[in-house]
Amino acid sequence: MNIGKTLILISLIPLLLSGCAAVIIGGVAAGATATVAHDRRTTGVFIEDGAIEQKAGKAFSADAEIKDNSHINVTSYNTVVLITGEAPNEDIRNRIVNIVREIPKVTHVYNEVTIAAPSSWTSRSSDSLITSKVKTNLLTLGDFDATRVKVVTDKGVVYLMGILTRPEADTATGEAQRTGGVQKVVKLFQYIDEKAPEN
Repeated sequence: MNIGKTLILISLIPLLLSGCAAVIIGGVAAGATATVAHDRRTTGVFIEDGAIEQKAGKAFSADAEIKDNSHINVTSYNTVVLITGEAPNEDIRNRIVNIVREIPKVTHVYNEVTIAAPSSWTSRSSDSLITSKVKTNLLTLGDFDATRVKVVTDKGVVYLMGILTRPEADTATGEAQRTGGVQKVVKLFQYIDEKAPEN
């Protein structure tokens, strides 16, 4: 990889980590509008996913037990929600999941919350680095649209979301599995022409 390409990819890392992966046109990040144009979600669902994540965050902030004792990440893709992080006990974990399930438009919830103390800054930084490495590797693949894959890493486990064909999913999974630091890859894809999971 030449230096110019490397610098472009490094400059994209903040956008990729924020969940708003931009499409590259002539080496320039085109932003969320271009992302929506490439996304297989409708514009309405794209916006709804953001709203689901915001509603969950507000609900958790309003609950003192969850706010003070847990570290929770909520990722919505095509109204399918992945919850990762740590909760201090089963009761609070169940409350977290129920809050998300009750948010309007949520069609399915994947509960990957572990019973544990909140993860350390070091652990979260390592996860962010893994996410950026996976995203960067996907961007370097020829004829593969990396903006269609949502990458979430928690404790070294990489979760992959998106609306893909089976070959696209296999390509993304294989690239993630080859990325240094990845402990395990969990596929949460919705496949084109196949029914989405039910809640």
